[in-house]
Amino acid sequence: MTSWVALLRGVNVGGITIRSADLAQVFRDLGFGAVRTVLASGNVAFEADAAARARGHLKSSIEQALRDRFGYDAWILLLTQDELAAAIEGVPFDEKDAGRQPWVIFCVDEATRDELTDAAASLDSTVDPVKAGPGVVYWNPVKGTTTDTPFAKLLAKKTFKPRTTNRNLRTLAKIVG
Repeated sequence: MTSWVALLRGVNVGGITIRSADLAQVFRDLGFGAVRTVLASGNVAFEADAAARARGHLKSSIEQALRDRFGYDAWILLLTQDELAAAIEGVPFDEKDAGRQPWVIFCVDEATRDELTDAAASLDSTVDPVKAGPGVVYWNPVKGTTTDTPFAKLLAKKTFKPRTTNRNLRTLAKIVG
């Protein structure tokens, strides 16, 4: 068995409301074990037989089940627990800086990660500190500015919505529990 994490994009915002109990049931109905939802922002930890399912098949099965059950264009980013733990350990910013809120932006591919970090290179790094990591972009804005900075506006562009999902470091720590 492999421990996985599914990060759902765009749930419980913009009119797509999914209760945690209903979300967990979808994963149980797919036959996964140790299903646990974390917060109401679309985070599901679960176990699946990795030998029986390739990552792509696992991802598409979950997305289809979410579409069928909740009637929206579901999109997830799928990671192993180990990959998530590595992303957390790789945060290059001071996690104890009370004035900032570290985020991890998960990208569908390295090209998306590079596109974001290349664009961030032209921004003021005191406002939008951004660093690349394996499959992720780390961002450390001042608390309360996560929708207002130039990098926040870049992330909000339609082109990145199907290619990224982000979580703050506190949420990620709860997921790995």
